[in-house]
Amino acid sequence: KGDYYRYIAEFKSNQEKKEATEQSLKGYEACLNYLPSTHPIRLDLALNFSVFYYEIMNSLERACHLAKQAFDEAIAELDMLSEDSYKDNTLIMQLLRENLTLWTSYLPEDGGMLWLETK
Repeated sequence: KGDYYRYIAEFKSNQEKKEATEQSLKGYEACLNYLPSTHPIRLDLALNFSVFYYEIMNSLERACHLAKQAFDEAIAELDMLSEDSYKDNTLIMQLLRENLTLWTSYLPEDGGMLWLETK
């Protein structure tokens, strides 16, 4: 649901965009809590949700926070995965990392978001 409404929000304006944005937010939030942090679908959801915050909500800080949180939680549990799951997860994690790198480059030089620095 989150992705579906995000795509609608990208092309609508005014009230329709607002409604689609609210539905997207509800959809993403509902799903994040049901899967373990290393599940590929959850990682993909976190990736898409962070893009939603960046592109639709215009919330760079929230997008960075969500992407970093998903990345850090998955890193902490990577050693518990099978080889196939490990490969799937690291591909999605690389996308999260690339977005973080790009988005943090938009932050002010002095901007007090040191918590975004990744290992």
